[in-house]
Amino acid sequence: MSTTPRQWKSLGNSLRLKGHSIFVIDSGPPLHNPDAETILLLHGYPTSSWDWERLWSLLQTDFRLIALDLLGFGFSDKPYPHRYLIQEQADIVEALVERMGLSRFHVLSHDYGDTVAQELLARQNELEQPQWLSLCLLNGGLFPETHRPRLVQRLLASPLGPYLTRHMEKASIHKTMSQIFGPDTQPDEELIDGFWEVININNGRRTLHKLIDYMKQRRQYRERWVGALQQCRIPIGLINGNVDPISGAHMVARYKEVVGPPLMIISLENIGHYPQWESPAQVNSAYRQFLNAATD
Repeated sequence: MSTTPRQWKSLGNSLRLKGHSIFVIDSGPPLHNPDAETILLLHGYPTSSWDWERLWSLLQTDFRLIALDLLGFGFSDKPYPHRYLIQEQADIVEALVERMGLSRFHVLSHDYGDTVAQELLARQNELEQPQWLSLCLLNGGLFPETHRPRLVQRLLASPLGPYLTRHMEKASIHKTMSQIFGPDTQPDEELIDGFWEVININNGRRTLHKLIDYMKQRRQYRERWVGALQQCRIPIGLINGNVDPISGAHMVARYKEVVGPPLMIISLENIGHYPQWESPAQVNSAYRQFLNAATD
């Protein structure tokens, strides 16, 4: 690991967006190309924008990168009690885009961020001219019928959720992450320590059972969010760790059935739920391949 969560924080700033303090990190355009295209990155549950740390240095050589900690995550505000709605997260992202003055940009998302991207995509589809140049989705539950949550996720979403968050220990995070990473790309203690740190910032562990309401929201808004993919007018790509037990190869198969073939599908052999941590070089190569196809 080259950048710890605390070091990551020092690279960004907090902005007031939609009434909340939201942590944002902006690499700025590369020195050799001030007109470089921008990529907006949306992270997953239960972590933060720090998930992009290993990929960041690989992409920032040629792109301007902007990432945020969504509400309830990482270094952003974690209000409690609060009902964390995907629509509110999308509102915050749109406020960031407006604040940054972005007009045309790419979106790269993962896990929970995929669901936020689906809501945002539904809004993009309603515009005469979409702002997005492309969308690339890493492992995530795009279809509630193929999402296979782990036991700890099901318990967090149950009435036991508040009790579980109070008594959760780092060992639980280690066990869950070990189950969803690939067999040859297991998280080390340093990475687990980082996950545990970003989860606990600002007493954030207590929000986990509130944030996981996204699983219910996926079922509730399935027609809108799956429809966003079906009606999309921009290039879409999937980069998928195929041994992910939550949203691996079975999710890609469902995508082909329900939406049809996207512009590009790149399956990463023996990679699990967190491709950007497990094999950042492969993700970098695959994503650049997708961008080249999307902008031809």
